[in-house]
Amino acid sequence: MEPLRPASLSRSERSGACSAGAGRAARFRRRGAVLTGALAALALASPTVAAHADPEPSTKDLKAQATKLADQLEQLTEQYNGLKVKLQQSQRAAKVATENAKRQEKALQAVRDKVGNLAATSYMQGGSDPTASFVASQDPQAFLDQAATLHYFASQDGSKVQGLMQAMQAAQRARKAAEERARQVSDLRGRLEAQRKKVSQTYEKTRGKLVKKDPTQLGKLPVVGSGKGAQALRYAMTKIGRPYVWGASGPSTFDCSGLTMWAYKQVGISLPHYTGSQWNAGTHVSRGQLQPGDLVFFHADLHHMGMYVGDGKMLHAPHTGDVVKIAPLAGRPFAGAVRVA
Repeated sequence: MEPLRPASLSRSERSGACSAGAGRAARFRRRGAVLTGALAALALASPTVAAHADPEPSTKDLKAQATKLADQLEQLTEQYNGLKVKLQQSQRAAKVATENAKRQEKALQAVRDKVGNLAATSYMQGGSDPTASFVASQDPQAFLDQAATLHYFASQDGSKVQGLMQAMQAAQRARKAAEERARQVSDLRGRLEAQRKKVSQTYEKTRGKLVKKDPTQLGKLPVVGSGKGAQALRYAMTKIGRPYVWGASGPSTFDCSGLTMWAYKQVGISLPHYTGSQWNAGTHVSRGQLQPGDLVFFHADLHHMGMYVGDGKMLHAPHTGDVVKIAPLAGRPFAGAVRVA
């Protein structure tokens, strides 16, 4: 018997079947493309997580940080002023204690000499005197603690024995007091300097970032410090924007040495109205040692000067047609600096 053959399909049926198959293939390809794209995207994203850097602090944030640090430095400065008084008191007390220890040592030696003479006399008379053992002992207190010795001394000149004991005890107390005072002085100074250094470094770093973002902010920051230089600079900063006038020394117009003279006058220091004289008005310091308020000089003949502000900048009255302002030290022939106080 002949096997059954599949019925033949018409052309339209074959065409429909092909169209249906082509549609399914197209849909499969589209889905495959979408899946491939998704896998590719996942592969790019999954190996590492994108690192997000902390946003740079704004000018406002940096100024707030710098102002807060400056306030902390002011507090530490006042604590320093208070501790400086205590340090001076401790140093005086240590000196007094040391001198007292020396006096007691002399008194102790004098009593020892007397007891030694007493022992020598007894020995020459043929007696066996425990005093000699006391004088020769490396540990007099231990020797005195012996009952027989105490009984012996009780029968001797009480004032000499009492004087010896009091002198020994007083000398020991005085020495301990002097050593303790010295330790306290050292500890106080060390802790204070460590605190000041840490906050000062943080302030300088924050101020540097702020000035880098906006140089005009330097003049708006507090002047840190309690010395005469910092105080004078605070006064000078209030004159930013005032016009330069040759020969003027305030309170509304200034030339370069007139500004520094006026500022220091406000804190009780008289400076001559001449750059050459102000050059000799204090202690010369190097550029690396500059502190706010130090006088900075330029040119070989010292014909221009200003006041150091910090961060490599100064406050000065430049020239006719200009105003009191903050400017970089760089770009000018730096001659040197002077710390007035």
